[in-house]
Amino acid sequence: MNKLLHIIKRIIPIKLFKAVQPAYHFLFAFVAAAIYRRPSEKLIVIGVTGTTGKTTSTYLLAKMLSGCGYKVGYTSTAMFSDGAREWLNDKKMTMPGRFFAQSVLARMVKNGCQYAIVETTSEGVRQFRHRFINYDFLTFTGLYPEHIESHGGFENYKAAKGELFKHLKNCQTKYCDEKKKVIKDAGKLKKLDLNRIKKTIIANLDDEYADYFLNFWAEEKLGYRRIADGQKPTINNQEVQAIGYEVEPSAADGTKFRVDGVEIALQLLGAFNAANAMNAVSIGLAQGLPLERIKISLERVSGVLGRLERIDEGQPFTVIVDYAFEPKAVEKLYQAVETIPHQRIIHLLGSAGGGRDVARRPVLGRLAGENADYVIVTNEDPYDDNPEIIIDQVIVGAEKAGKVIGDDLFRVPDRRQAIRQAIRLARPGDLVLLTGKGSEQAIALAGGQKMPWDDRKVAREELVSLDK
Repeated sequence: MNKLLHIIKRIIPIKLFKAVQPAYHFLFAFVAAAIYRRPSEKLIVIGVTGTTGKTTSTYLLAKMLSGCGYKVGYTSTAMFSDGAREWLNDKKMTMPGRFFAQSVLARMVKNGCQYAIVETTSEGVRQFRHRFINYDFLTFTGLYPEHIESHGGFENYKAAKGELFKHLKNCQTKYCDEKKKVIKDAGKLKKLDLNRIKKTIIANLDDEYADYFLNFWAEEKLGYRRIADGQKPTINNQEVQAIGYEVEPSAADGTKFRVDGVEIALQLLGAFNAANAMNAVSIGLAQGLPLERIKISLERVSGVLGRLERIDEGQPFTVIVDYAFEPKAVEKLYQAVETIPHQRIIHLLGSAGGGRDVARRPVLGRLAGENADYVIVTNEDPYDDNPEIIIDQVIVGAEKAGKVIGDDLFRVPDRRQAIRQAIRLARPGDLVLLTGKGSEQAIALAGGQKMPWDDRKVAREELVSLDK
């Protein structure tokens, strides 16, 4: 499909292509939903959106609900699940095409799922991938600039997210039984004997844009906010029920936080993961689940693929693969790894191309230059941009932070060679960070081409080769 779109773009004048594109996307969304018989009408659907934390929030939600006895399917940047099996996302997109998405939802129905969790992006909304999906819960994790050049500005980016929340009012009401199974023909039954699934918005109240999303229509509105010990969460909007959580000091073995006096000990690093877990806590409470069961389910999650994922082949230093490719996400990553005992930090990074957010390239380089002892800049996802130029723009930022080419800053376009160099630079006790790809299964090249790739697999191969 991507190759076909690139061919169409070359043949059709760009202005005409942009004019017909919305109708094209809407038509495909309608046809896909019709072919698969609108499967979202038979599931409790949770949409997760925001600039960061979507994938981890989706995964924690899925594991929390399944730990509480429900069958759950999900689609996310890292993985897919149809309720019967989980597999890596090899589509190189967070929100897959309409036919794929509807087919996975249909398989969830066939496999007896009660819940479907859909990680929903602004790009997906722009392409009507959210249309003909009947959402019941929408969760907002937080917002800051990303894909700005693609959207034509931050306000457009925010408005694209807002379209998802606007869509909630058009979603048909559903009813479920005591086992959270959606009853399709509720009209034939006594609706008083069934549970109406209230259309609900959940938002991170610590984000400055939370009010924007909470101002959209919903039958219930919940928000979570980090508080100091003994405080109560405050909020100006009387429609919103606020839930407070307290985070304990960071530790190398995970993150602890408390909700209503109950301590939850996540196995995930970083205070930001407490916020991600609060999406699961909030939805669990909204669905009437006991906090103790929510706690047990969340504490069982040992990690999320490609998110602060440790690669261990017995080497005397730490290797971590993380998806962070945006400045604020990289800042959070550095805060999280502070808890890991280490000597030097060796950071390998690049920056996605395709005309995306060019301004962030030197910023990424500067962040790495300021926080890491060694910086290796390499190819990431150039799309139709020149990868050499992208690398040079990242290097400019690292040099401004004081790094020197050939000394503590290296330009290695071949990503495998770059990973090899990062690993061979490491000494006992060092920390190697490989960022930008996470568990992605391809590198996006020009003309819609994709090269099979997995940072985790390559890192393991290079670690094993150290002994040879």
